[in-house]
Amino acid sequence: MTTRSILITGCSSGIGFDAAHTLAGRGWQVFAACRQEADCARFRAEGFISPRIDYTDEDSIGTGLSEVLEHTGGRLDALFNNGAHATPGALEDLPTDALRAIFEANVFGWHTLTRRAIPVMRAQGHGRIVNHSSVLGLVVMPWRAAYNASKFAVEGLTDTLRIEMRDTPIHVVTLNTGPVTTKIRENSIPHFERWVDWRASPRRAQYEATLLKRLYESRGGPDLFELPPSAVTAKLLRALDSPTPRPRYYVTRATHLMGAARRLLPTRGLDWLIAKG
Repeated sequence: MTTRSILITGCSSGIGFDAAHTLAGRGWQVFAACRQEADCARFRAEGFISPRIDYTDEDSIGTGLSEVLEHTGGRLDALFNNGAHATPGALEDLPTDALRAIFEANVFGWHTLTRRAIPVMRAQGHGRIVNHSSVLGLVVMPWRAAYNASKFAVEGLTDTLRIEMRDTPIHVVTLNTGPVTTKIRENSIPHFERWVDWRASPRRAQYEATLLKRLYESRGGPDLFELPPSAVTAKLLRALDSPTPRPRYYVTRATHLMGAARRLLPTRGLDWLIAKG
């Protein structure tokens, strides 16, 4: 049997890191892409092929995918769009350029890489595209407007692509992940500090009482329903291995609960539930 190949983005830590190592251990030919060259070098030292792919750098998307295809003879069995970041802050305090920046990384770069991968999968007669969304692609949470919006956009693009690919042998799958142990909160701090002038905000007291503590103070323990990255990898494997994968896989109890709440509650009821935290 030909070794299956997969390109995974955002592998420097957390979910991408776990997925890359787990799939490699199961015999996949894993291309572990990272945004920073130093992280790629770390993977290469472990024996991985690690192209540098920065979703905000279209040239790196092209050269990274070309590197993958050179090693596989032009084949790519699966793409896992995973790399993303958050920019926390109240919506009224987010400059529009902050939204542009997060959409470049979390949406537009995914679209560019996916469009480049589709012709490869069409030519070989099969393929899997798995997009890593979030519970925040189903419902919103306050202080996360930029991330919420980017994940809602991913939901729209992925749902559309799944329907449009029905007449092809390419399967398109969404993973909706709730709280998982990663560095996304820590990694969001530079974006928050770049874009949000919280000291000048009318919500300064709320920042000091809530968001700043969450960002800068050490956590006393995991969030409610938080799971390790391996929980996401387990659902990724199901999406990759099933002959007929589900369109969508929920990860964590929080995602199941909020998915049900969105279906069952009126808008005001859902707003009340989310505002209660």
